[in-house]
Amino acid sequence: MRRTLRWVLSLVVLIGTVTVGTASASAAPAAKTDIKDRILAIPGMSLIEEKPVDGYRFFVLNYKQPVDHRRPWRGSFEQRISILHKGADRPTVFYTSGYGLSTDPRRSEPTQMTDGNQVSMEYRFFTPSRPKSADWSKLTIWQAASDQHRIFKALKRIYGKNWISTGASKGGMTATYYRRFYPRDMDGTVAYVAPNDVRNKEDSAYYDFFENVGTKQCRDRLNTAQHEIFERRDEMVPRLEKWAEKNDYTFKRAGSVDKAFELVAQDIVWGYWQYHLLDDCDSVPGENASTDTLYKWGDEVGGWSAGTDQGMEYYTPYYYQAGTQLGSPDYEEPLLDDVRKYPGLNVPRTYVSRDIPMQFNRHDKAMRDIDRWVRHHSRSMLFVNGENDPWSAEPFRLSWGSKDSALYTAPGANHGANISKLQADDRKSATRMLMKWAGVKPDKSGKRLTAYNKKLDRTDKRELTLRP
Repeated sequence: MRRTLRWVLSLVVLIGTVTVGTASASAAPAAKTDIKDRILAIPGMSLIEEKPVDGYRFFVLNYKQPVDHRRPWRGSFEQRISILHKGADRPTVFYTSGYGLSTDPRRSEPTQMTDGNQVSMEYRFFTPSRPKSADWSKLTIWQAASDQHRIFKALKRIYGKNWISTGASKGGMTATYYRRFYPRDMDGTVAYVAPNDVRNKEDSAYYDFFENVGTKQCRDRLNTAQHEIFERRDEMVPRLEKWAEKNDYTFKRAGSVDKAFELVAQDIVWGYWQYHLLDDCDSVPGENASTDTLYKWGDEVGGWSAGTDQGMEYYTPYYYQAGTQLGSPDYEEPLLDDVRKYPGLNVPRTYVSRDIPMQFNRHDKAMRDIDRWVRHHSRSMLFVNGENDPWSAEPFRLSWGSKDSALYTAPGANHGANISKLQADDRKSATRMLMKWAGVKPDKSGKRLTAYNKKLDRTDKRELTLRP
């Protein structure tokens, strides 16, 4: 059986390689041909739009992908990608958030540092990159990694210099999974704040994190504010219900407006540490704050819309994967035990429509396989975590088999941790590592090769969610 499976997988890889490679070779135009024409000569590639960007060409495209890479003849779908083109003589950064695709140009940190091109991919099953008749069983980390592999093979003949894969949070997870299944595609990987839930039912790391993060004074202040929101449930829920009616929001997935309130409210302390800093703790409302103040603060930190059907719908592919392969931190703050009404509510199944079947991968095989590979077989991997980021409570770790790789923690940083926030020595080391993989030389100061651009280097606010 094992020998047969190996033969089938080899055949699939061979078919994909021949199809993409042959198409690229037959459509290889002269180097002086306009870059847009070269990209659109790739079979399956079509242009959605081109947007003007100073110093770059920026294309939003569709690329035809098999729904099932093991059976490519069984249907296809259009997957959105974008290309921020600097030059065919520059390295290329392959970025994904692990979610949808922003159609506005934006540079990830490795792109800024290497002055490279950037290819960005919308993760499969995020609309509109979803098959018309969605077979959710085809939403797996291997299928998504195979999407990236085909995009890389299609573009490698145009962008022939070094390639770096990257992403933050779920994007960092995605970049890591891609390297596990296609370890020879990329010259290096930078995975930011990427959770590694090896044992889905083991969540003690999160309990330890919230007992020790920041200072006791800040923890007490946050816990008090969160508990006070629950104490005022009878005032909060009618507000939430009135707001939902005004905006045509519904609560079918959560089950009721009361349950939706609890879903959001129990994650408020998590949300604070994910996107705020210890220095912001003075702005946390006290227990004597007005209900209006607490309600607005809860909305700012947790977002009441996250408990609505409309707020959940976009993230269905993430929650499906969390409930089938990725695992999830099913953390419930013990200090809320006296006010919690629905223990066990905050699990992936709650967020996914009931007409989509879900069953978790038995024995956590998928994540254990990834973890073993990172520890014992990975190469040229850089992991960057935030000291005060809840998602970094269960990080990827390196071991004796991890070659030319490093793991750094940014002191005091949250879910926005990156290379620039590392301590000086770690920052220099990480920069040298990235530049080596990209095949470029840093300037004498060891800093990024581009100046800050407020249009291209801003944080995408759509990424500021309580999900990874």
